[in-house]
Amino acid sequence: MRRAVEFLVTRALRSRLGIAVVIAVLVFGVIGAARLVSGPIDPSTGLSSRPHEPISTVDPEAGDDGVLSSTAPPTPRTRRGELTPEQAAGRFTTAWLTGPGSSGDDWQARLRPMSTPALTEKLTGADPESVPARRLAGEVTLRARTESFVEALIPLDNGLLRLELVALDGRWLVDAVDWERQ
Repeated sequence: MRRAVEFLVTRALRSRLGIAVVIAVLVFGVIGAARLVSGPIDPSTGLSSRPHEPISTVDPEAGDDGVLSSTAPPTPRTRRGELTPEQAAGRFTTAWLTGPGSSGDDWQARLRPMSTPALTEKLTGADPESVPARRLAGEVTLRARTESFVEALIPLDNGLLRLELVALDGRWLVDAVDWERQ
């Protein structure tokens, strides 16, 4: 017995394997003691007591915010006598395409009446020679997002121009310009 205790203290508990075995014995001892103290397990607890109906955190009367919608898309509103979103997008695109070969000030002066103040500020200092396309290749296609916000897609000779238009007091102005090369 004395030799076993001496071996345990001098060799086994000083090695990594010995310490790992002691820790494992302690962990299993704690788990076993906890199971003995807790008593029998009730089979009605746990995953078997799921709710019978789905849990909803959304007010069913609040409307539909999903991607698929059964309602008709909104119709953009235009003030009497103003350009429709298609016309505004077409005129802006025509002015945007006249950039190459003209001075920066002239080009921006043509775009300014059809742009929001935010876009006008973003275009300050833009080089008209950086316009990547030269001519229209199709008709303006609109995606109405709300009554006062639409996205216009315009096919050009070597890409797709995407304009975001907003209606400020019923007057459609371009707020963002994005280019996708094809």
